[in-house]
Amino acid sequence: MNETVRLLQTHRSERSYKPDPIPNEILDDIIESAHLAPTSMNSHQVSIVVVKDAARRQRIAEIAGGQSWIAQAPVFITIVADFNKTRIGVEKTGVPQQTQHSVESIFSSVTDCGIALGTIMVAARSYGLGIVPCGGLRKNADAMIELLELPAYTFPVVGVAIGYIDKPASQKPRMALASYCHEERYHTEGLRAAIDAYDTTLEEYWKQLGRTDGLPWSKNTAKNYSKVYYPKVKPVAAAQGFTCED
Repeated sequence: MNETVRLLQTHRSERSYKPDPIPNEILDDIIESAHLAPTSMNSHQVSIVVVKDAARRQRIAEIAGGQSWIAQAPVFITIVADFNKTRIGVEKTGVPQQTQHSVESIFSSVTDCGIALGTIMVAARSYGLGIVPCGGLRKNADAMIELLELPAYTFPVVGVAIGYIDKPASQKPRMALASYCHEERYHTEGLRAAIDAYDTTLEEYWKQLGRTDGLPWSKNTAKNYSKVYYPKVKPVAAAQGFTCED
């Protein structure tokens, strides 16, 4: 196993950070790594907003539903789907941009945000830093848009807290690989058995951590996915110019 694979296979979401600042040269390397990551059709439809200010990080923690580790970590990066940048380029040629009305393009921009997120996480961990991705900022996306002064045709898709680890997290077990990797076609058979086994595994994991609030995977997923988890996303996205007409 080479070092890159070892780094990927030891992923943890860290939620305890020291206040120590990240040296500028290290943060610059992390950002440049994400900047050089691919985007669909070289569209550059991703931007990031780097927040170091403690008061602003505290506000993001509140927006995300009280995630204290966002305020703890010295850096928080918001990854933005950016059709404002593309709009300026498109309008330079004398035609209006329409892509923000397309489901395909919205999927494409969110995919590119995910690529940027993964790149940032790996780059940060390669320097011994801890990370935790945060989708909770979509809970109150309008507040994030106001805080970061995001223009129309942009949307804060996901964020990531970065810092030096205080109390290391344990690696959470995953569902069986066969439920994730399908050979040649999607295999539905065996999924229920894999979920049953994972529920048991996760219950044992919570017990080992002394967590009395930990739920089996199926119950936790049902709690979140039996409803629209962040109902404000659609109206806020529409207000930003993202619609699904095509």
